[in-house]
Amino acid sequence: MNSKTTLLILVLLATSLSGLSCDKSKVASRNRLNENGFPQRIVWAWERPEDLEFLDSREFAVAFLAQTLTLKGDDVVFKPRRQPLKVAPETRLIAVTRIESQKTTGTRTALDEVQRAEVVDLVLKTLELKNVSAVQIDYDAATSEREFYRTLLQELRKRLPDDVPLSMTALASFCVGDRWLQDLPVDEAVPMIFRMGADDRTIKSFLARGNDFHEPLCRHSYGTAVDEPVETKFDRSRRQYVFNVRAWTEKDVLALE
Repeated sequence: MNSKTTLLILVLLATSLSGLSCDKSKVASRNRLNENGFPQRIVWAWERPEDLEFLDSREFAVAFLAQTLTLKGDDVVFKPRRQPLKVAPETRLIAVTRIESQKTTGTRTALDEVQRAEVVDLVLKTLELKNVSAVQIDYDAATSEREFYRTLLQELRKRLPDDVPLSMTALASFCVGDRWLQDLPVDEAVPMIFRMGADDRTIKSFLARGNDFHEPLCRHSYGTAVDEPVETKFDRSRRQYVFNVRAWTEKDVLALE
């Protein structure tokens, strides 16, 4: 083996070890949901009347759609939740903000500092809702919107109280082969393993073979749907979010056991 070959091997080994060290630090990053004792199972309550008073608050928390914010030109169109949500007083709540981008012919979405600041202010206001102790952002950001989203999350994390968890949903494809989530200031990125469209078979097969999400932020939790079961069995230490296409019933929740 000549000196050049030896040097190349050492460089590759050093790079590999460096990557492993970096990866471990990300996996071990802070998770405020665990620190705050959030239950391991969380039901998503979307824009419909929901009566979840029957939930055992020791076993379940609720992530409810608190508002939808639509980015339209220079504006942020605010649509608050209008449907009632009933939960037991001790139930832990996560306020979800859905962000959408409305593109119209000849009109460009600003994605500027002013628009970003307005979104951050509106997300922070959801902490004033009763029993809310965490926030989650649901935003399927296009490639051109990712830098806006990244900066938004950075600003939001700075302004949130230090002990308040910041969660985000993520397309499963982001967690498998797209590293743009790397280093985002969130406690978790929840890969949604349902309604995956063209990626459905590929990702489900990938997971069924025993593979895991490449992005460490996606290894704290996962999202499923009642009507779209996933064969992959994740470690019970991962938090499970569950979506329902209809209003939740006790029967639906018991079926999750």
